[in-house]
Amino acid sequence: MTQPLDREKKLLTHLDNHGNAEMVDVSEKLATVREAVAVGQIRMKLETLESIEAGNTPKGDVLTTAKLAGIMAAKQTAQLIPLCHPLPLSKIDVKIRPDVAIPGYHIEATVKTKAATGVEMEALTAVSVAALTMYDMAKALEKTMQIEAVRLVKKTGGKEEVR
Repeated sequence: MTQPLDREKKLLTHLDNHGNAEMVDVSEKLATVREAVAVGQIRMKLETLESIEAGNTPKGDVLTTAKLAGIMAAKQTAQLIPLCHPLPLSKIDVKIRPDVAIPGYHIEATVKTKAATGVEMEALTAVSVAALTMYDMAKALEKTMQIEAVRLVKKTGGKEEVR
């Protein structure tokens, strides 16, 4: 059994007084409109990008499947990430744009809710799963694709904002 933590030293919100993981109690927080935007990219050979853009892939429509996977993943974040609160999501938008300079795709997810906690994890999960789905859908063409730079770029609502 772990020793109780000194209340003044308890800086980590997901630990109880004994240092054990716990879900943060947000019941006293006000529900406010909160939005998060996350981005990432998937790097691939130019030939793979061209095949995806032409719709010439063995598994079918890579972009639509990846967009839907990102949306579905955001809705399941609390099932995937321990200690995340299940949230009523009011908006999930996943955009996937080609970029020959990478070569590959930029992925952006915007997630919005009115709740007592934010939607950063939902946006990051949407980007990550969209990229993983693109990899899965195109791996017959190329197994050296790289998922890169998944990060939060904007968070509004609540007490801490990121821009």
